[in-house]
Amino acid sequence: MSSSLSLFIFLLLAAGSAAAILLVSRRVGRRPLTAGKDVPYECGMLPLEKPDPRFFVRFYKVALLFVVFDVEIVFLYLWAVVVRDLGWFGIVEMFVFIAVLLAALLYVWRKGDLEWE
Repeated sequence: MSSSLSLFIFLLLAAGSAAAILLVSRRVGRRPLTAGKDVPYECGMLPLEKPDPRFFVRFYKVALLFVVFDVEIVFLYLWAVVVRDLGWFGIVEMFVFIAVLLAALLYVWRKGDLEWE
């Protein structure tokens, strides 16, 4: 079998699978929306008040800062494993990396995003 024929069969199977999934979900998903389905379920009790859908931006900022600095710490662990193989170039490069991280941390600190009000 030639490579172009096998590629064509693969693309045909992928498109067929996607079409089948869309058709089955469309058939199964046609159910009427009743008033009971629209009410949120909370531990078997009816909700007393509507939930507040607004989230403050500071939650997202703190979460993003945590993710950014947490992922960067993973790079420090990986660097510590191979520091002997990298030599002086790896040490200088890591000090530059840490300097950039510290500059970002100082910027965030000075801006006041680390303070919880």
